[in-house]
Amino acid sequence: MNTKKIGDKGENIASNILETKGYEILERNYRFKRCEIDIIALHNNLLIFIEVKALHSFNYGFPEERVNQAKIAKIIEAAENYIFSINWQKDIRFDILSINLNKPNEYLHIEDAFY
Repeated sequence: MNTKKIGDKGENIASNILETKGYEILERNYRFKRCEIDIIALHNNLLIFIEVKALHSFNYGFPEERVNQAKIAKIIEAAENYIFSINWQKDIRFDILSINLNKPNEYLHIEDAFY
């Protein structure tokens, strides 16, 4: 399975998980310049930017460990553009949702992961 298909599968699973938890999905794959945010959602009056990381196994590390400083900087840049574009005046949060594709019920939702 190629990287794009793995990412799409992970984002579909992530969207389902988030909706089950009461999140309202506003955007998927939001792009600004060369930056992308996997999911943008509303929950409890927070605008939440979610980076989805999915792997078939955790043998070579956990998916969330693949969110490095360069990736964080790009997510923040895209988030700032989105916030400005909709004139958001309330609180925001950055989350990471780490999914084991072989066991989708085993996931780690890291709230307030960075910023």
